[in-house]
Amino acid sequence: MPEPVYDPYHLPPGLAPGDRVILFDGVCRLCNGWARLIIRGDTSRRFRLAAVQSHTGQALLRHFDKPTDRFDTILLIEDGCAFEKTDAALRIMRRLGWPWRAFGVLRIVPRRLRDALYDGVARHRYRLFGRYAACRRLEADHDDRFVDSEPR
Repeated sequence: MPEPVYDPYHLPPGLAPGDRVILFDGVCRLCNGWARLIIRGDTSRRFRLAAVQSHTGQALLRHFDKPTDRFDTILLIEDGCAFEKTDAALRIMRRLGWPWRAFGVLRIVPRRLRDALYDGVARHRYRLFGRYAACRRLEADHDDRFVDSEPR
């Protein structure tokens, strides 16, 4: 699959050129752990986050023609382009620096194989890791890391 084409005139709602936003499932324990890891590892504050259940998360999902009622992948929005599954995860880890950057070696694994493994974990994540009754609010000092923290 070719890289998405950047179109500066068709940016997602509420985003500016150069914004990097990660959408994650706000009720998933695994996804919340991933969000906390990103916040800790992103010392340069390159990324902002949004729960898919938030108003902004829903608007971004609609913008990229993704389901708004079923969440089975993280979504990285970078320069107006959306990346998902292992492509998103590997792009994020590359920008977090060491030791996370080392996971970039996984790009040699064919995408179909990487994404099949990703899909298996995503499909069973609630059973394996659990879920919260409602969107979890991460630490109070991280509010500025979120595009909007108002859950739907």
